[in-house]
Amino acid sequence: MADLATTVSADLADYYQYIAAQVHKWVDPLTQGQFWRNPYGYGNSAGHIMLHLTGNLSYYIGARIAETGYIRNRDREFTEREKLDKAKVMSAFDDTMAMVVATIRNQKPADWTVSYSAERESEAKERFMILLRCAGHAYHHVGQLIFLNKEFAKEAAKQSGSA
Repeated sequence: MADLATTVSADLADYYQYIAAQVHKWVDPLTQGQFWRNPYGYGNSAGHIMLHLTGNLSYYIGARIAETGYIRNRDREFTEREKLDKAKVMSAFDDTMAMVVATIRNQKPADWTVSYSAERESEAKERFMILLRCAGHAYHHVGQLIFLNKEFAKEAAKQSGSA
């Protein structure tokens, strides 16, 4: 029988892989144009959500736990005006998720309770909590991607006359 630290590591890593698969399920069908278009007067495009997810995980897990040296420009995640290539944005996300999963799998039992601090993150006091909070945050954005995807599907149905 596995100990608690091994179970937490395996399950959390698997959950991040599930989140990555869900992100791809909803982003992959989007065209380059849809990726950067926000059909609402609020919120973000899928492209900006992906920049934000990548930046969030790269900073809170990459820079602060894996010591990758990543320097975050959070404002740019939401304001990037250049319509970056969707494939490149998604590749950066995939690389980040691979780093997150490797970081989780590399945690030793005592690492889960190592003290943690970061800008804009006062709630997480140890590594386990930031990894848990980042997973919840990422899955919240999956919900936004689903919403955007469904809106684009409604628009397409209207344009084809089947709505």
